[in-house]
Amino acid sequence: MSQLKIPRLREQRIVVTGGAGFLGSHLVEQLSAAGCRNLFVPRSAQYDLRRPEAIARLYAEARPEVVIHLAAVVGGIGANRQNPGRFFYDNLMMGVELMEQARIRGVQKFVALGTVCAYPKFTPVPFKEEDLWSGYPEETNAPYGLAKKMLLVQAQAYREQYGLNAIFLLPVNLYGPRDSFDPDKSHVIPALIKKCVDAIDAGAQEIEVWGTGRASREFLYVEDCARAVALAAEHYSGAEPINIGAGMEISIRDLAELIAELTGFKGRITWNPAKPDGQPRRCLDVSKAEREFGFRADADFRTGLMRTIEWYRRSH
Repeated sequence: MSQLKIPRLREQRIVVTGGAGFLGSHLVEQLSAAGCRNLFVPRSAQYDLRRPEAIARLYAEARPEVVIHLAAVVGGIGANRQNPGRFFYDNLMMGVELMEQARIRGVQKFVALGTVCAYPKFTPVPFKEEDLWSGYPEETNAPYGLAKKMLLVQAQAYREQYGLNAIFLLPVNLYGPRDSFDPDKSHVIPALIKKCVDAIDAGAQEIEVWGTGRASREFLYVEDCARAVALAAEHYSGAEPINIGAGMEISIRDLAELIAELTGFKGRITWNPAKPDGQPRRCLDVSKAEREFGFRADADFRTGLMRTIEWYRRSH
């Protein structure tokens, strides 16, 4: 991957919330490699970003010119169903207060990460940014999706009233090394990798997968997403939301079969239709990101999956 050209960011003080997490750790690595030396990564043990006083202390200590807000409480369908209140409250409070104090303190740029879960349940495919308000999100992750969507409302309102340069990015489902493989939190790719690898290790001949397999998803390799966030932070200052994705789509059934092939699992895949499929389809129109700041996904899907599988085997 070619080195990022981000001359303005290199000279600025940057706070990356969630910078020790899945996407954040890759972003911090890429920013560092590009020459950014004034990076501040708050850890939750020191800064509870749901609390205004912790955010005030963070801003006083780091004095950021740019804030990239990646911190989020996230999970797959199961985690969203079990924690709708927590996912709504924690994500809403972090984002609202971080942006409010950013405008009070004169932060030059605020980069907010939304989620594909903010789109309506039956959005026409491919999802276009202008369809974001055309319906209610899929029920199992609506509280999370709506909490993140409010960052767009806040960003646009603050831009209009206070002149805050706040941008809003809508990444699709991510995958790659360092993802969460915790069964209580993981999304579909790490969940399927874990099922297949664990079945091989245990000599099991069958794995069970939620839903019917008919739903489809788009996936973006985490290093590509980190590059997109850095490019947007450097080059994009518009009021409209921007999709971040790979522009591809695969059914969950085909995905499960591909992961079984790549892991070497040769047993049966059984489907549990009593469990939810989630949103029927997800695939983004990603033309605006290429047009506005030159982002196009690089990673080959099979190669990205192999890297993720290899990382899981090494790490677990």
